[in-house]
Amino acid sequence: MKSATPKVLHRLAGRSLLGHVLHAATSLRPERIAVVVRHEREQVASHARELESAVLIADQDEVPGTGRAVECALHTLDAAVQSSQLAGGETAPAADGISGPVVILAGDVPLLDGETLGRLVAAHAAESNAITVLTTILADPTGYGRVVRDDEGQIARIVEHRDATAEELAIKEMNSGVYVMDSGVLRAALAEVDRDNDQGEVYLTDVIALARRQGGNVRAMVTEDPMLVEGVNDRVQLATLGAELNRRIVHDWMRAGVTVVDPATTWIDGDVRLSADVTILPGTQLHGSTAVGTGSVIGPDTTLTDVEIGENATVTRTHGSGGRIGHDATVGPYTYVRPGLELGERGKLGAFVEVKNAQIGAGSKVPHLSYIGDATIGEETNVGAASVTVNYDGVAKHRTVIGSFARTGADNMFVAPVRVGDGAYTGAGTVVRRDIPPGALAVTTGSQRNIEGWTIDRRPGTPAAEAAERALGEQYSAQAQAEERRRHAHSDTTDPS
Repeated sequence: MKSATPKVLHRLAGRSLLGHVLHAATSLRPERIAVVVRHEREQVASHARELESAVLIADQDEVPGTGRAVECALHTLDAAVQSSQLAGGETAPAADGISGPVVILAGDVPLLDGETLGRLVAAHAAESNAITVLTTILADPTGYGRVVRDDEGQIARIVEHRDATAEELAIKEMNSGVYVMDSGVLRAALAEVDRDNDQGEVYLTDVIALARRQGGNVRAMVTEDPMLVEGVNDRVQLATLGAELNRRIVHDWMRAGVTVVDPATTWIDGDVRLSADVTILPGTQLHGSTAVGTGSVIGPDTTLTDVEIGENATVTRTHGSGGRIGHDATVGPYTYVRPGLELGERGKLGAFVEVKNAQIGAGSKVPHLSYIGDATIGEETNVGAASVTVNYDGVAKHRTVIGSFARTGADNMFVAPVRVGDGAYTGAGTVVRRDIPPGALAVTTGSQRNIEGWTIDRRPGTPAAEAAERALGEQYSAQAQAEERRRHAHSDTTDPS
């Protein structure tokens, strides 16, 4: 990946590659999950525990290869079982360790889903297999291990690409690296696997030939969807699979009753939840745990992360994260929603409004050009244009409280901490530094004073001064003409003839 970030921590559709794999794994309700780590151990292990607190971390030693990775995982799982038995009061472990089927997954296969894994496990049990391999057919399987079958159709062995003969390279069926193996078969076979191959690694695929020699059934379940088992090895593949996963997510939501006007420009993360009759307009991105209620319209050109939206709301050209928007509310265009917003039903946030850590009651409006931070606003209140809650004094944040049914004028500054009572009004340009009682009008503007001729005197020769001179000349001319008309009119009324 040519990155400081470990490969399995790169993200698509709102989850890391490892997160997608763990999500699929947990859908099986397994008794235990082990994650094998080596490169950038601490980052990967920490992230795995964040995703699944009960996950076991298995450290791979310096012996390379997938077989050694699984062997290290098996030791960790066995130790966990034995420890649990001893903790339960047994004087000695009742068994060597785990029993039953073991599902083995690669950490970089993000499209593999729980449904496919469930069918793989079911096939393994139904056919009484020692090993069941998930395979697929590729027109060009270059780089992948080839599945070599015997006359009965069972898998005789899997040959890595670099170790394959010309005849084996012609095989189109490839190994996905996803297996279900009987734990006893796996444990016995790993004890015999060596490193006699081109790369000097312990190949997990060698377990298959050993299992066959021991009389076990090794069969394949072929998926007709190669993208399910496609891995990520660079950022080109990451982008390719990200686009494919998004396409599938978007199509699934459309089939569930969501209108997506332009699927090509719509991105929806895997944990987003949408209700029927939601409409998503072009250029919209829904990330994280965003949830949208029935009948709401989102977009165009909107990006929301971890935002909860009620029913029949409209969110247009908005960037937001960590907020809650109520039923029938209206947000946008060009609105910035920051964490902590709670907008009540029928509430409105208009053009060029930024809101953070604010609770805004039902029916209240902040229509335009305002910043509302660390504030509580009651119901049915209107905040005038270009208003700001001055919440930060350079050291600490303070809160503004505006009551219900208040009407605040344009260009107001609320210097927190301050309270505006229910039904109060403020004049345009007011700087509110003291609490306003309910029903009061607050005005802080002084008397207007005009200094005539200031521009001509102080800014001579500028376009502004020249415009002023022209206007004053026109005004003087108009006044002179009016005065002349008045004199003529006066003369007409006093003429003795």
